[in-house]
Amino acid sequence: MSAAVVMLTPMKRSALIAAGAVLLGLVTATNAVAESAPGCGPVTQIGSTAYIGDNGQRWASVKQFKGCGKNWAYIYTWDSTHSAGAPYTPELVVIEKWASTSAREPYGHAGLRNGGYRQQELWSGGTDTLSTCTSAYAEWNSGAMTYRARTDIRC
Repeated sequence: MSAAVVMLTPMKRSALIAAGAVLLGLVTATNAVAESAPGCGPVTQIGSTAYIGDNGQRWASVKQFKGCGKNWAYIYTWDSTHSAGAPYTPELVVIEKWASTSAREPYGHAGLRNGGYRQQELWSGGTDTLSTCTSAYAEWNSGAMTYRARTDIRC
């Protein structure tokens, strides 16, 4: 039995590598869309999404939501990370209170919740901070290092 040898031109090789990168990106860059906060129902994302990751990889998303007259912070560990059996813990998620979008540091925190080992999603408590400048903040531990992420400040 003989093996067939396929010779790729540089152009075909580049196209093949690009196609593989796109497919890999589709597999590794998936994240879930949160639908409802605990005890609330449908919520609306406000502000940007922040990411937990390193060296170009992303493992979790941090978002801020509003709904039921409250703000909510949320961290979600992506299916690709969770399914791989990675050791991780979403250490905490909280709503940060800010004096303004140009403030250097938050003046307070609300709705703090701590997570458990390999807990895929974690919501903060609902906070009465819709009339305050806020951001969502989370800490995620990989077992070797703690990563921190914050969404933009929304007023």
